[in-house]
Amino acid sequence: MMLCMPQLRVSEAASLLGVSDDTVRRWVDQGRLSADRSDTGRMTIEGRDLAALAQELAGEDDGELRTSARNQLRGIVTRVVKDTVMAQVDLQCGPYRVVSLMSAEAADELGLEPGVVAVASIKATQVVVALPPKH
Repeated sequence: MMLCMPQLRVSEAASLLGVSDDTVRRWVDQGRLSADRSDTGRMTIEGRDLAALAQELAGEDDGELRTSARNQLRGIVTRVVKDTVMAQVDLQCGPYRVVSLMSAEAADELGLEPGVVAVASIKATQVVVALPPKH
């Protein structure tokens, strides 16, 4: 079965990359990302082109934390619940809520509290990938 390559709207591309629509349009204007016009005149980006840019962006050295974990989401701490041993730390990473359980000592050492910007590094032995429903 052959799947056709998706044509993504600017807003979808921006959401997937975690940037604004204006940033995507600027990258198109600068030639960093190619785009076409749909039958309705909307700007669309081919999924392969977006994937290539996402890999390029992931490889850029922006001076941030370097680790072997490849799945990283930058976000803001929204809640910390601690007892004497454990802490639950909630981060809002774009549209995603990430919850981490760690020792209370680790949360204290990192100074985690609502409003702190942090990076969630996710390592898993199994990742399930699914296609979203078609519009």
